[in-house]
Amino acid sequence: MGQREDLLVGARKCLVEKGYHRTTARDIAMASGAHLASIGYHYGSKDGLMSAAVLEAQGEWGDAIDAAVLAAGDASPAQRLQVCVDELIAAMSGQREILIASVQAYAQAAFADDIRQLLTTATEGARRDLAAMILGRQPEEIDSATAQGLGAVVHSLIVGLSLQALLSPESLPSSEQVVSAVRVLASEQ
Repeated sequence: MGQREDLLVGARKCLVEKGYHRTTARDIAMASGAHLASIGYHYGSKDGLMSAAVLEAQGEWGDAIDAAVLAAGDASPAQRLQVCVDELIAAMSGQREILIASVQAYAQAAFADDIRQLLTTATEGARRDLAAMILGRQPEEIDSATAQGLGAVVHSLIVGLSLQALLSPESLPSSEQVVSAVRVLASEQ
């Protein structure tokens, strides 16, 4: 691994351990074993490096969501949602660092246009992919209204469950409880 990659690994470590704003350039240099000046050389600034670390972590969490979507396979929409939630909950226990970095990405998006734009684009794609997964279709078959409706709701469930997993993993609902709750919301009682 080269110095550029070492810096990125060090920044990711600091992001998880100290948070975006509490991390200094010296912290990153110490965590990576790289020279302090190499941050500016490779990334322009500490903020440039931290943004790259946030974006990389967000991409990894997106990969975990994609794996959950693929695991759903052929089933009814409710069964697909249940499989997706099961897979996500299972993945969350081993992905705490990625979850923390992803939350940092959302928080940082209010202050960094590059992060906001990347997350906006990724969210649009995720909504389409999630709607396709729930309906058992290909993403290109999903229209905008379905992506912005069904896809946004499923995405919101995932983000909400992710935050709960960070704060109180033992309080996460089971996939059966999630599906049951969605059914209650959809009923006309």
